[in-house]
Amino acid sequence: MTTFTEARHPGEHILSEANGALSREQVTLASGNNLAAGTVLGIITASGKYAVFDQDASDGTEEAAGVLYEAVDASGGDEDAVVHVRQCEVAGAALTWPGDITGPEQIAAEAELAALGIIVRT
Repeated sequence: MTTFTEARHPGEHILSEANGALSREQVTLASGNNLAAGTVLGIITASGKYAVFDQDASDGTEEAAGVLYEAVDASGGDEDAVVHVRQCEVAGAALTWPGDITGPEQIAAEAELAALGIIVRT
């Protein structure tokens, strides 16, 4: 029997958000990755583009700055993307974090998101 794995749906991570599009911004996602909805992102300081959050980086992406609304394939170049950047609650179990993140690092990143008004619920 064939087993299918369903990918995350757009906005699956959202528990609540502000009216209209107040919680969301359209941003540029830096090239190099094919990302799932719910991926935690940082901002590359030099370019202002969003990229995968990396707690070990030193290019700006070491600070959590938002959560990707829907899957985006930027493996072939920069892509437009919708990101939750403020005033929302997200389901922690539906977020994608780096595979090597430690518990304390994730707690620190969740605090960075909370400072933006993005509350991670368990």
